Amino acid sequence: MAKNKPRSENMSTTEGTILIGAKPVMNYVLATVIQFHTQGVKKVTIKARGRAISKAVDTAEIVRTRFLKDQVDIAECKIGSETVGEPGKERTVSTIEIVLEKKE
Repeated sequence: MAKNKPRSENMSTTEGTILIGAKPVMNYVLATVIQFHTQGVKKVTIKARGRAISKAVDTAEIVRTRFLKDQVDIAECKIGSETVGEPGKERTVSTIEIVLEKKE
């Protein structure tokens, strides 16, 4: 059996947070739109690491320019890196957080 590794603190799932992974971009776009419309969230944070960063950017841009045109803006964009792996086999993985905020 595979051991379940806990997620790091900064990648935890909360209301208003979309974690980007291996699914198609449109799944994340729809999840973001649903957060804004049905759950009434004012800010949605899109988070990704490594290869998924391009999907996160695509998701934010599709939501901003096609689905919720003139309704949301990019409030904040943070980039960084974190070290993952076992001691001796550590590597650095890039991260991104894009915060979309509903316009008033």
